[in-house]
Amino acid sequence: MKTKDARHQRKIRIRKKISGTASKPRLAVFKSNKNIYVQAIDDLNQKTIATASTLASDLKKEKLTVETSKKVGEKMGEALLEIGIKEAVFDRGGYIYHGRVEAVAQGIREKGIKF
Repeated sequence: MKTKDARHQRKIRIRKKISGTASKPRLAVFKSNKNIYVQAIDDLNQKTIATASTLASDLKKEKLTVETSKKVGEKMGEALLEIGIKEAVFDRGGYIYHGRVEAVAQGIREKGIKF
């Protein structure tokens, strides 16, 4: 089994168990070799509530590191607070909760979002 296939299987297994609502959205993480993306998703209405990524103008020039990933998490936390959301469900997208994915979660938590 290839790594991509194994991640996809883990992603499906995780998605069976978690779902987001308008008041408690699912925070979906996707990482590529160059960027990292986070979306707050309301699964009931199939809407994306907020997004944050390294493609933002102030982070675009920086290399993708754990520190940059934490900044993306902080941006997402600020975006959720502006909307008035205090709780969320974290969807690691089949990735191991370590390194950049963990840094995103820490950045979101530092802004006061609970999950």
